[in-house]
Amino acid sequence: MFTLAEVASLNDIQPTYRILKPWWDVFMDYLAVVMLMVAIFAGTMQLTKDQVVCLPVLPSPVNSKAQTPPGNVDVTTNVPKMEATTDQDQHERVTSDISFDTSAVTPDIPLRARYPHPDPTVPNQEAKKEKRDPTGRKTNLDFQQYVFINQMCYHLALPWYSKYFPYLALIHTIILMVSSNFWFKYPKTCSKVEHFVSILGKCFESPWTTKALSETACEDSEENKQRITGAQTLPKHVSTSSDEGSPSASTPMINKTGFKFSAEKPVIEVPSMTILDKKDGEQAKALFEKVRKFRAHVEDSDLIYKLYVVQTVIKTAKFIFILCYTANFVNAISFEHVCKPKVEHLTGYEVFECTHNMAYMLKKLLISYISIICVYGFICLYTLFWLFRIPLKEYSFEKVREESSFSDIPDVKNDFAFLLHMVDQYDQLYSKRFGVFLSEVSENKLREISLNHEWTFEKLRQHVSRNAQDKQELHLFMLSGVPDAVFDLTDLDVLKLELIPEAKIPAKISQMTNLQELHLCHCPAKVEQTAFSFLRDHLRCLHVKFTDVAEIPAWVYLLKNLRELYLIGNLNSENNKMIGLESLRELRHLKILNVKSNLTKVPSNITDVAPHLTKLVIHNDGTKLLVLNSLKKMMNVAELELQNCELERIPHAIFSLSNLQELDLKSNSIRTIEEIISFQHLKRLTCLKLWHNKIVTIPPSITHVKNLESLYFSNNKLESLPVAVFSLQKLRCLDVSYNNISMIPIEIGLLQNLQHLHITGNKVDLLPKQLFKCVKLRTLNLGQNCISSLPDKIGQLSQLTQLELKGNCLDRLPAQLGQCRLLKKSGLVVEDHLFDTLPLEVKEALNQDTNVPFANGI
Repeated sequence: MFTLAEVASLNDIQPTYRILKPWWDVFMDYLAVVMLMVAIFAGTMQLTKDQVVCLPVLPSPVNSKAQTPPGNVDVTTNVPKMEATTDQDQHERVTSDISFDTSAVTPDIPLRARYPHPDPTVPNQEAKKEKRDPTGRKTNLDFQQYVFINQMCYHLALPWYSKYFPYLALIHTIILMVSSNFWFKYPKTCSKVEHFVSILGKCFESPWTTKALSETACEDSEENKQRITGAQTLPKHVSTSSDEGSPSASTPMINKTGFKFSAEKPVIEVPSMTILDKKDGEQAKALFEKVRKFRAHVEDSDLIYKLYVVQTVIKTAKFIFILCYTANFVNAISFEHVCKPKVEHLTGYEVFECTHNMAYMLKKLLISYISIICVYGFICLYTLFWLFRIPLKEYSFEKVREESSFSDIPDVKNDFAFLLHMVDQYDQLYSKRFGVFLSEVSENKLREISLNHEWTFEKLRQHVSRNAQDKQELHLFMLSGVPDAVFDLTDLDVLKLELIPEAKIPAKISQMTNLQELHLCHCPAKVEQTAFSFLRDHLRCLHVKFTDVAEIPAWVYLLKNLRELYLIGNLNSENNKMIGLESLRELRHLKILNVKSNLTKVPSNITDVAPHLTKLVIHNDGTKLLVLNSLKKMMNVAELELQNCELERIPHAIFSLSNLQELDLKSNSIRTIEEIISFQHLKRLTCLKLWHNKIVTIPPSITHVKNLESLYFSNNKLESLPVAVFSLQKLRCLDVSYNNISMIPIEIGLLQNLQHLHITGNKVDLLPKQLFKCVKLRTLNLGQNCISSLPDKIGQLSQLTQLELKGNCLDRLPAQLGQCRLLKKSGLVVEDHLFDTLPLEVKEALNQDTNVPFANGI
């Protein structure tokens, strides 16, 4: 047998789930407990006290004297002595336990027919019995027969509902209990409900929620105070209802649609808002992330809503079913019943009159049960009305938005909305506090407070360093925003912001008068109007690194005083035909444009800055640059770099750039440069870089490019150097490293202005004496060749500052290296054992440079 507590446990839920139990669910739970108690009480009574007592009904109920035949005193006179004695004993036993209704006792006529010969001793016994029991009449049934008849009539005469009502009530109650809480225990909804309750509780108790709402309350009280005390002299900086929805003129770059005051409105300082424990701040940040992920997960489905509707419909249908069939059986429960068990061959009687001792109790319990069921059913009908009266799969925070400064709290839908509706039935404060963690404004405020608390002025000053250009530089990486203390570093020259998605540049940047270079690496920064005005007038160099061209802030294209712009990212749209770069027409002073992308053609937008652009750099990622016609319009370009663009020939559009001074075609697929003769029309071309290509030979026509001063052919497939190269009298730098050159022509002595010669990584085994006539040489790189000896004439190169010999077949170094007065050990790249072959005085002369830096430092 089970206890009440065991069955009631079906109705139990986790204590934390009570916030999702509206009043009707709680009331129905209590009603279910009452119904359970009724069912168990009825079942207990039935098992312990329920019974039926039956007596036989005789065929012709008349007086015993009229029934007695003449000459016979009683029906028992026909019974033999032995039989009469037995009947008397049995009668005494039965009468001691069973009370007879005297109106129903009649002579036993069938028994007299069974015993026609009377016993002479019977009259004396009967006379004695009449003296003991003058009113009762015998039925001649023994105890076992009465027990048998009682059990037979219990099952045959009683209505089935009288026998099974407690069990039916128990089963119905258990079904209603399970139906009420099934949505809490169904696996696909239980996890969502548990997660929601957990997050909701943390949001409700979070210190950040209290601080955020406290700030809102302070702002509201200040607004009310201003309206009461100064309604007639309303300050101009406070927005009125007519311009409430329009953004402030001072901050057009920031979306302010949700605020009812402009950015210039005085901010009420709340001390508690600026003081937030670090642990509480981290917990609040984690809550924002949890709420964001939970919303994305739950809003995709409405399973919880549907399951709750289904279980409510089931309970309503169960109520109607119970009411319909139970009401018909109320009148069927009776105290008296007539039983016809068809056991006449065992007892001698056909009809029995029976009484049910639990009839009145069961009837009262049944009426009580029906009453409770009716109340339960009406509550179910109300629940259905509530479910379909309003769209519960949509939830609006309109009231919260009106009462707080968090006007960006979004409306939610599906299961998320339904859970919030259920919470509102418990306490609407939960939803209000929960809405704080749906607001981006709230999250940004939290980040700002935590960020400013962590990154103080002193900490930022420690991160300031000097770059290669000897400028003060600050690099901020993967922060939640830009700390306010950054803009107090007034002497900063370069500011790098990397992976800061919520970067905002306030008006305080106008204090940084030395700032001229800004780096935005995957950082679509927003700026206020005052800050934009400062950047437009003072910023000179801007680096923007992005994944998609849409990430480039719109204000970048309006920096009219910008001199250098570096764009790194994907400039192509999805169809790889349109370039999403906006107009550069406003960049009227742009001199250098560096684009590192995957272009298939030169953007037409670049022509907007063509009149004043002096340097254009395009670094592709290996994508073939097909269309270069736009280059013809850049008549003032002095430096042009087309790197890694899969070019196979020198583009003809380049030959139209009459002001071109430096051309760099590094890392392409150029095999032949026969078009080089066309460079003779580029009178100002002084530097030609064709390194990292597949060039096999240098055509003799290169001699027509007479103004060349620097020529780079490293990392190609050259096998020899043509004599025409040495006719370029203005050549100062020649780089043919990492080719297959085996000999240096003697004509190299003609290059009297040569200062830098790079032949590293070739197959040269002999250095011609004419090489040492180039007395202006400062750099001579001969490493990784097959040189076996270094001529003594090396001493003629008096201006030599760098000499690379490592990776050759040398066995000694000439002592004449000491005549190269400007050559020091730091500029001599050679194996240690070769350096040791030099005379002591030469080594001492070369080692003098080691003390120079210390001397200068002192």
